[in-house]
Amino acid sequence: MKKLVTILSIAVISSAFALGVPTASVQADEVKVPVSQQGSNISTPKRGISKAQVEKRFGSPSSVQGPVGQPPITKWVYGSFTVYFEYDHVIHAVAHKS
Repeated sequence: MKKLVTILSIAVISSAFALGVPTASVQADEVKVPVSQQGSNISTPKRGISKAQVEKRFGSPSSVQGPVGQPPITKWVYGSFTVYFEYDHVIHAVAHKS
């Protein structure tokens, strides 16, 4: 039975090509992003490091918000980036738009 279904499928597809039935076409656009906008040269804390390590490397934040919620999320804001912590470890660092 599987063999029959496979043969019929191949026959239908072959017939469609032979009869000139339009098939789906794929088109893609090229996106060019200027080098100056591709990424940030700002050094930010890496995921997983502790609050103590962040403070040792980057100094005290200009503001601290939280902790909020469960698990507790704390936000430290620096001049050019913001760091998000879950409990005592970095989960994300975001560069500010210039």
